[in-house]
Amino acid sequence: MHLPVGLTPVSTGVFFCPSLCGNERIATCGSPFAKTRTASPTTMARPYPTARVALTQALIPNHGDDAGHALRGNITCVMAVLFFAAGFPAAEILLENWGPISLITVRCMLACLLLVPIWLWVDGWRRVAQAPWLRGLGIGALGFGTGTIILLVVQDWTDPVTAVLVAATMPVSAVALEVLLDARRLTRNFLIGLALVLLGGLLATGADLRQGQYGSGLLFGLLASMLFAWGSRQTVKGLPEISTIGQTTITLIGAMMFCLATYDVFLVFGLPGTHAAPLDLTGWSMLFIYAWGAMAISQIFWIFGVARMGVGIASFHLNAAPFYVMLILVVMGGAWEWQRVFGAAILGLGVILAQRRRPVPLPGR
Repeated sequence: MHLPVGLTPVSTGVFFCPSLCGNERIATCGSPFAKTRTASPTTMARPYPTARVALTQALIPNHGDDAGHALRGNITCVMAVLFFAAGFPAAEILLENWGPISLITVRCMLACLLLVPIWLWVDGWRRVAQAPWLRGLGIGALGFGTGTIILLVVQDWTDPVTAVLVAATMPVSAVALEVLLDARRLTRNFLIGLALVLLGGLLATGADLRQGQYGSGLLFGLLASMLFAWGSRQTVKGLPEISTIGQTTITLIGAMMFCLATYDVFLVFGLPGTHAAPLDLTGWSMLFIYAWGAMAISQIFWIFGVARMGVGIASFHLNAAPFYVMLILVVMGGAWEWQRVFGAAILGLGVILAQRRRPVPLPGR
């Protein structure tokens, strides 16, 4: 059982960020181009429900040191990609009888069905009602909903290798956004780390780039990658007044609404990709893994990780998704592939190097 080349970190659905308390650092602490911003006194003075504070402490305790902050951010990103990777074997089974448009639409609906009650419990209905709904829905629809549909169209136009290439270059889009919109300073260590992440990501996919088609489809794929990166960044920067669970939920509702509208258009015009089939117990299990684990839970970790590390460093972890999928398939009886292991090792080295700073000289030296 092998990981299909066409199943990439952005090819089968939405994936793609202040702390759960909502009043901590907004941008990176562990990245080489860190820039922090604290919330306003009004925001910091607001009392938060006990359940919300307990949930924050249960997930990731905050000890306040920069090293621990960076470590927790990286662990959170790893958890996000691990949960996300669990969806690929499930998607492979579901796509045998479901169209991609119908599957991604149902996936978004089930994810929102799980997240909305959690958001209401954590923040309370008053905060949910006062959330910036129009802004949040717009970010979700444009960043995550549009990006998902474009990627599906690109896969249909081109070939799996092109989709793999688009997925592996996601960090470039994320870093470009940080440089253009946040005036981030790039260091030598960061640039070398970025190069290692791209190389490791391509090796981890196991794709043969000589078989790819590099035309307009690739350009549309890069646009989708940029939209995913923008949606992740804008979820953090554009919705600082609500909690992470709120940011995750409101943007996924926007993505769901866009996917529903797209599904209706495809259905009305008789376009392919909207078919579905009854599910047995195994099928329902795969669907819930795909929607709740690989989308709802992973998205919470992802948004939290982006808030801690910045979308640039966080996106580096995405390139390890094919390696995690391989580990899952090995547990299920699949083959061990050393190329993916080697690629993941290079990628990990790049992530570490990109966050390495020059030591501060001691006084008198």
